[in-house]
Amino acid sequence: MTSASSPNFQPAQAAFRPAPFENRYIEANGVRLHYLDYGTAGRTPMLCLHGGAVNAHWFDFVAAGFTANYHVRAFDQRGHGDSAWAQPPDYSYERYAADVAQVVEQLDLRDFVMVGHSMGGLVSLVYAATYPGRVKKIVIVDSTLVATPDRVAALHQVGGREGKSYATRSDFVDNFRVRPAGTTAAPEILRYLAERSGRQGSDGLWRHKFDRNVYSKRVLLDIPPHWNRIGIPALLVKGGRSDRITPAIVADAKSRCPQVDLVEVAGADHHVTLDNPGGCIDAVNAWLGH
Repeated sequence: MTSASSPNFQPAQAAFRPAPFENRYIEANGVRLHYLDYGTAGRTPMLCLHGGAVNAHWFDFVAAGFTANYHVRAFDQRGHGDSAWAQPPDYSYERYAADVAQVVEQLDLRDFVMVGHSMGGLVSLVYAATYPGRVKKIVIVDSTLVATPDRVAALHQVGGREGKSYATRSDFVDNFRVRPAGTTAAPEILRYLAERSGRQGSDGLWRHKFDRNVYSKRVLLDIPPHWNRIGIPALLVKGGRSDRITPAIVADAKSRCPQVDLVEVAGADHHVTLDNPGGCIDAVNAWLGH
């Protein structure tokens, strides 16, 4: 296992601009899913999966760093962003991974790279362990790799509460905060995400786009055994200010999957793609060989 640190940290991230993209839709397991296509067609596919309660735009500030070598796409997982909500609610990791499998089949992705942040990293791990053969490398960005009953219970409490609502879009944007708190992202980046994270309901009020059942229906997943079934190169990306990926977690993953590598992105908390886009791009590209 190699371990490295990415030094490319710029306190002011305002110089980073969101990558251009096209909005597209696809259906998986009866759910209409929205995804962002950043280009570039004909190159090795890269599929990006966002974390819980957010959306594909979490990759807008790093996508341009990969399009020279990859055809980059990021999709809103069921119940998130501009994808449909599951009826009845079905938000298990296995179901998310099954959605990925159908998207991969329909887009005919082969020998592709999968990049997952937080919850998306766990979905990437479950997908790679359950549906081997098409994905050739996985990148897991600051995911919680050991679940506990207490953590799941806390998510159930969050999901069981009525979410905040706002009278106007401007109010929603002004009150937007990333969760978990603690981010070094530039205000311009956070405002950009805020403008793409809410929608107006039939009652005229503005709320977050995600289905709160994403949290209230969360199930406890025994994560570490999935590493036993990973036979492809894998990278763990740790935010330098985050404590989610501990030495003990890395050691356990390494014992099950010897080819796991680790890189730390300086100056980043949990939201690595927002906190230090340049460092994230450099770290991942270096590992991918570009």
